[in-house]
Amino acid sequence: MNLSLLHPHSPSPAPGELTRVVAAAATQQRPVKGRGKGSKGRGKARGGGKRRLPTAPVLKVLDPLGGLPRLLAGRYRLERLLGAGGMGVVYRARDLLHEQFGDPEPYVAVKLLSEAFADAPDASALLYSEFALTRRLHHRHIVRMHSFDVDTGHACAFITMEQLHGMPLDQLLCQWPLGLPWAQSREVIPALLDALAYCHGLGVLHGDLKPGNLMLGDDGLRLFDFGLSRAAQGLLPGLPGLNRQRFDAWTPSYAAPELLEGAPLSAAADLFAAACVIHELVSGQHPYRRLPSTQARDQQLDLQLQRPRQLPGHCWPALRTALALNAAERAIGVEELRDAFAPRGGWLGGWLQRREP
Repeated sequence: MNLSLLHPHSPSPAPGELTRVVAAAATQQRPVKGRGKGSKGRGKARGGGKRRLPTAPVLKVLDPLGGLPRLLAGRYRLERLLGAGGMGVVYRARDLLHEQFGDPEPYVAVKLLSEAFADAPDASALLYSEFALTRRLHHRHIVRMHSFDVDTGHACAFITMEQLHGMPLDQLLCQWPLGLPWAQSREVIPALLDALAYCHGLGVLHGDLKPGNLMLGDDGLRLFDFGLSRAAQGLLPGLPGLNRQRFDAWTPSYAAPELLEGAPLSAAADLFAAACVIHELVSGQHPYRRLPSTQARDQQLDLQLQRPRQLPGHCWPALRTALALNAAERAIGVEELRDAFAPRGGWLGGWLQRREP
C-alpha cells in the first residue's frame, strides 16, 4: 500500500520513523483495567488455595525517559524511543553483530518492561510469554519476533523483533477524519482479518486490537504488540504458568464488555475489537464514541448503529453482528467476517458492488 497516496497533507515517514508521539509516555493515561467481581485490586492473585508455580527472578525495569543503558547484552545499541504502552517501551536499536558482518540494515526493535510493571514479580515471565506466543506466528501481516534475552549487567529482560516501517493506523486516521477511501480500506480489512484468523487458528488470542497496534506501510499492514495475548486453550507447551488477571490492562473502548467485567479473553472478544477498528477505518468514527464498551451497552448505543456511508451494503450485516455488545449476539466468526469483505468476483460482482446503496 502506498502511504503517500493515503496521506495527502504530509510526506510519508522516513524509514523507521514512527509518527506516534511518545516523548510524554510517562504522563500518558494508561488504559483502565477490567476487573471481575472477585478482584481486590492490583497485584492480588486469585484462586487463593491453588499451588503457585515458581516465578522468574525480578528484573529491573528501564525508565523510558532516563537511566537508559546504551548497549544491551553487548550487542544491541539503543538509539531512540519508538513507542510506549502500558506494559512495555520499544526502542530502535542497532544490532552490532549484524553490522559487523556487513548487514546494510542492522536495525531491530527492542521491547523492554515499563515502570508500570516494576512491582510485578512475574513481569519478566509475562514478557517471555509474549515472545513465546508470537514467535510461532509466521504471517506476512504479523510482526516477526527475533529473540528473548536478558542483559545480566543491567538485570533486564527484553525482546528483539523486526523494526516496522510505516505509520500506525491511529495516526493515519487523524489525516482522514471521514475514514480511508474504500479503495484502500478494502485492502486493509482482509489483511487484518487474515492475520487475526491465522492467530486464532494457532490458538493465540491478541487481546489488544486497536488502531495504535496496526502499522500501515508500503508492504501493507502489520499487527503488533501482543503484550496482552494468551493461549486460547489454557497453556501452550513451553509457556510459563502465570496469574494473568493482574495484567488485564484492556483498552476500554476496544475491549468487549465481558472482558471489562472479568471474563477471560476469547476469540469473540478479539472479533469485537477488530469490528470496532473496521468501523473506524471506513467511517473515521468509533462505533461507540470511544466510550468503554460497558457504558455503551448500558446506554444501548448498539441500537443507534448505522452502516457507514462508504461501506458496501453486503458487508454491513456481518460487521453489525460482530459489533454486538452482548457476547451471545456476536454469532459470527473471524472467517465469516472476512468472507463478507472478500471482493466479489468478475465484472458483474464489481458492478453490483458499485450499485449498492
